[in-house]
Amino acid sequence: MSTTRQHPPGGLGREPDGKGAASAVPSDRQWRSLSLRQASGIVPMARDFARQALYDWGWLPADGADRRAAAEDVLLVVSELVTNACLHADGPEELRIARSDKALRVEVVDRGAGQPAPRTPHRAGRPGGHGMFIVQRLCLDWGVTRTPDTPGKTVWAELAAPE
Repeated sequence: MSTTRQHPPGGLGREPDGKGAASAVPSDRQWRSLSLRQASGIVPMARDFARQALYDWGWLPADGADRRAAAEDVLLVVSELVTNACLHADGPEELRIARSDKALRVEVVDRGAGQPAPRTPHRAGRPGGHGMFIVQRLCLDWGVTRTPDTPGKTVWAELAAPE
């Protein structure tokens, strides 16, 4: 069963100009962002937004198992980062997604002071605590960017583009 909902044209966020991004990334990326402030149904909305970007950028519909797995990995990482911001950082402020020829970058901006980290030791059979472990396993790299004298942070993750 799909969680995709129909949104009005232009209702899934804006195409930012790439200026003022919270982290240093190449300028050749195509960016999309979605404000999550005071939204309801944040995780499904973030997944829908990411899914639409993947369609627009040609990752979906996937024409093979590897491409389908790459798209599903992106949607899972979006879900995990947004859920972590909901649970541990007073909610997400914004979701940003960028693509280049070689990678896709997901950023979640929140106002929390905490530092996300995979729970150690990881216990696969226990409920909860798997989010950052999943992100670490699926991504090429991930991290946290903070701006001095500004509350909050940007948690980012990069995934390889499908071949």
